[in-house]
Amino acid sequence: MHGPPLVGWLLALVCAGTGAYCLATRGRGTAEARETARMEAAMGLGMALMALPGAAGVLPSGTFLFLFGTLTVWGVAMVVRALPAAGGRGAHLRHGLHHTLESLAMVYMAVVMLGSGSTMPHTHHAAGGIPVLTGVLLVYFAVFALRTGGRLIPLAPPGVPGTAAATGGDLPVPADACRLTLALGSFTMLLGL
Repeated sequence: MHGPPLVGWLLALVCAGTGAYCLATRGRGTAEARETARMEAAMGLGMALMALPGAAGVLPSGTFLFLFGTLTVWGVAMVVRALPAAGGRGAHLRHGLHHTLESLAMVYMAVVMLGSGSTMPHTHHAAGGIPVLTGVLLVYFAVFALRTGGRLIPLAPPGVPGTAAATGGDLPVPADACRLTLALGSFTMLLGL
């Protein structure tokens, strides 16, 4: 990422916090929800490591390629397992597709970092990457963040009789907040590419 190291530290802190939260909640819910939480935990912690100033200079150059490549394979496996069960629909399938794209975006950033000779995503080197691909990814993560963020806002004040907020329906779940945070982290890291 181009920009001050403070941005890298803040991004690392937010992503690490999100990853730790997802890791702490991985034992709750259905098998699909637990797998999604584990994937989000790994993604958050990996993104925190990538954003952390100084860490990439210490790690071998292919570390991020290996880490996010592994997460991409995991995401594809989630999608393949969810296809027959969801009949082409379903939350687990959508989450698998999103996390596959998110991890591919991190692989893309790792490749650009290696190609530019930069060991950090936020050093002051010439911008790299394919502008059109970077732009498409930025649009995807911006739209995803706006849609997910919109789900976190209740449509009515709590306690109003007859509303979803009063009956407990359609309330935001912590997983939505995790996905929003990781999408914003991806967006921020892509901006610095």
